[in-house]
Amino acid sequence: MEISVADIKKLREKTNAGMMDCKKALTECGGDMEKAVDWLRQKGLSVAAKRADREALEGQVACYIHAGGKLGVMVEVNCETDFSAKTDEFSQFARDVAMHIAAVNPLCVSEEQLDPAVVERERAIYRQQALEQGKPEKILDKIIEGKMAKFVSESCLLSQAFVKDTDKTIADLLNELRAKTGENVQIRRFARFVLGEQA
Repeated sequence: MEISVADIKKLREKTNAGMMDCKKALTECGGDMEKAVDWLRQKGLSVAAKRADREALEGQVACYIHAGGKLGVMVEVNCETDFSAKTDEFSQFARDVAMHIAAVNPLCVSEEQLDPAVVERERAIYRQQALEQGKPEKILDKIIEGKMAKFVSESCLLSQAFVKDTDKTIADLLNELRAKTGENVQIRRFARFVLGEQA
């Protein structure tokens, strides 16, 4: 199938991927633009996974202050090189993540960081709710797992839908930045402060 230069340019504008990658994506997907976007995203994910074991000690701490100085967030985002840390794209990502944290208030960065005691408490609550609703014992585990998946997606930063574009999660944004920079980018940690709130 012949892929037009116009389609390659259009896909490049959509994804910021290289011209040859765009051509390959369109060829692999029979010229279907949406499938080609997904193909490139998946490629970015697999490349990002290969980079995940590389050290990321550079980066920046971004801040977001909201509500007349009554709510503030600091987030540390790391990458491999000082060069990437100083780009506008990296800075914008860090600011967007800080603003997202201010708006959504996640408990932690990733599922691995969830406090096991919190997880067990939630699981017990969901079990009790299901029992009180008279749900059959044989489907309890399925119900609880579904509710736990929702709890994780709402509580962990990487799983949350991005407030400025709910079609993407924070993990999607992170993987897009990894694909663009060619580096291992990590959201290391964050702190959210509300004026007068007890620690």
